[in-house]
Amino acid sequence: MPAAGRVLLRSVTMWLLLQSLLLLASCLRSAAAFPKGCYPSEEEGLKTFRCSNARLTEVPRDIPNDTNKLYLDSNRIPFLPRDAFRDLPLLLELDLSHNAIASVESGAFRGLAEHLHSLDLSSNRLVSVSKDAFSNLKAKVNLSNNPWLCDCRLQELIRTVDLAAGSSGGIVCDSSAQEEHVGKAFLQVIADTDFCNVYKKTTDIAMLVTMFGWFAMVISYLVYYVRQNQEDARRHLEYLKSLPSKQRRSEESSTISTVV
Repeated sequence: MPAAGRVLLRSVTMWLLLQSLLLLASCLRSAAAFPKGCYPSEEEGLKTFRCSNARLTEVPRDIPNDTNKLYLDSNRIPFLPRDAFRDLPLLLELDLSHNAIASVESGAFRGLAEHLHSLDLSSNRLVSVSKDAFSNLKAKVNLSNNPWLCDCRLQELIRTVDLAAGSSGGIVCDSSAQEEHVGKAFLQVIADTDFCNVYKKTTDIAMLVTMFGWFAMVISYLVYYVRQNQEDARRHLEYLKSLPSKQRRSEESSTISTVV
């Protein structure tokens, strides 16, 4: 083989080797960026990122932004902050079940409204969540197996979200203002009780009691004021009677004019 050919072959070989090394380094760097126990895969043609049982205490960063299915189940995540998933515009399924989530900030799912169709928050520690946390979300939501406080706030939340099929029976009252509701499915309870209407009636009654109290105070003050002036006038008239007749008549006229 001519010398020029050998040089060309060597150059091509070195270039291919270099490219292979760069690709391998890139792959290793990407893998190192993922939290321990997390890995990307492809399932049914969808980009999937799994972090199940990875002992996570927060939503991990550096999740590939082309992820379609994200599994964060069976971890120790305590709350979901605002914009927790804002860099995942193509997310279709999000599994957050079996964590320690007790708080969901408003805007936690911002950016997912258009594509997300499945959200699993079952088996967490949710007691009360504002309906604003799920604003504009069209996904089927699983809220079962949480220690819910059954009140107007939960009633508004249930009316806002689209519950996943078969999950409604798992939304059970762990606590309630009325003891007889504890242990019952929430949808069964609100069939007979409108928590928001009860709250409104209680508020209205409190306002009426407060207004009546102020009205009674005003009336009491007016009665006291009139009686006090009457007593002062009576004492002054008795004083005038004790004076000589000429001076008494003059001051009586003045007193009567003042009273009138």
